[in-house]
Amino acid sequence: MTLKTLLLGACSALAFSGLASAETLTIATVNNGDMIRMQGLTKEFTDKNPDIQIEWVTLEENVLRERVTTDIATNGGQYDIMTIGNYEAPIWAKQGWLLPLEKLGDKYDVNDMLPSIRGGLTVEGKLYAAPFYGESAMIMYRKDLFEKAGLKMPENPTWEFIGDAARKITDRKADVNGICLRGKAGWGENMAFITALTNSFGGRWFDENWKPQFDQPEWKNSLQFYVDLMKDAGPSGAASNGFNENLTLFQQGKCGMWIDATVAASFVSNPKDSTVADKVGYALFPTHGELKNHGNWLWSWNLAIPKSSQKAESAEKFIAWATSKDYSDLVASKEGWANVPPGTRTSLYKNADYEKAAPFAKTTLAAMNAADITKPTVKPVPYTGGQFVAIPEFQSLGTTVGQLFSAVVAGQSSVDDALSGAQSTATREMTRAGYIK
Repeated sequence: MTLKTLLLGACSALAFSGLASAETLTIATVNNGDMIRMQGLTKEFTDKNPDIQIEWVTLEENVLRERVTTDIATNGGQYDIMTIGNYEAPIWAKQGWLLPLEKLGDKYDVNDMLPSIRGGLTVEGKLYAAPFYGESAMIMYRKDLFEKAGLKMPENPTWEFIGDAARKITDRKADVNGICLRGKAGWGENMAFITALTNSFGGRWFDENWKPQFDQPEWKNSLQFYVDLMKDAGPSGAASNGFNENLTLFQQGKCGMWIDATVAASFVSNPKDSTVADKVGYALFPTHGELKNHGNWLWSWNLAIPKSSQKAESAEKFIAWATSKDYSDLVASKEGWANVPPGTRTSLYKNADYEKAAPFAKTTLAAMNAADITKPTVKPVPYTGGQFVAIPEFQSLGTTVGQLFSAVVAGQSSVDDALSGAQSTATREMTRAGYIK
């Protein structure tokens, strides 16, 4: 055997040894565009950290929530990093299910986080999840269709205006729906939108004594408005449409308006993916009548480490990379500033390059600043949360109510029956959980 062969063999053995000793992080995430983009950029991280490999588990939103909730509640240890919302983060942290993020590094700049986002992820002074992107909700609309119909979007539109405009720009022959809204059942799918809508109508999930309020006129008015609007101006099969389905419809030019998460703005304005990229305008989430409540939607998708992970040090290193300012710069260099994950850092909204590239930046920031999850409703409530109620029971209850409301959109139930079912279900569950004495 030659010296060259021996050296090559030794090098191969060393390479194999290094690969074998690398830690593999299993990351559960949602199949949204920003997360898909992050996966495509992961090699930038692993090239600099050859001792860490990444295994992605990418799931539809409802499935992700079910899987990670089951895993963390049973201490299953299936995932090293979980993608969770600002609903789960404080609840799970208080349960002792998450590890605090205390080694993100000197360059990370935790103080640069938007205060509302950071506050929702902090428990007793410790950060338990790092935000990948943050969002409120706003209107995305086709300026060309509005102009053709002789309409002008107000600075602060009302639901009454939105309903009228949606019906006017609907053109079934041209396969253009006046408006696309979430109909897919789930506490974070249709109930995110419907709860925000009802907040703006003056409704609330519970009164000060935790009594469910589905039997009150605000819920009847908001749900009836939503169902009628979906029937008159929404797409067929709307009961199956969530965020991603409506995004696709809008990008294909099949929606005159879409009211959803502000994070969608970069996708509908990207000419690589959207056929209407140069025709999109943006406006704040509507209000109702004389009420000035914009619905108070505030959400963030965040990366967190379950206590069951045996690879916490490597996991925190990845989180520090994926939610850093440097990651934003990386996305900007590869995809342009308009596609940087929004809604987490103050510095992004002071960046002239971002403001120039992202026509939706000011509306996004205004929407997020208008959201106050400590006062989500017009009437007093014993809970916090904008498009959700920040109690552990909401995950199950919200999905059950979402199924009742989705059935109305599908034509399988009536508004009155759905509200009656929601009232009885919520009363039973809240009594069982001890909220109602």
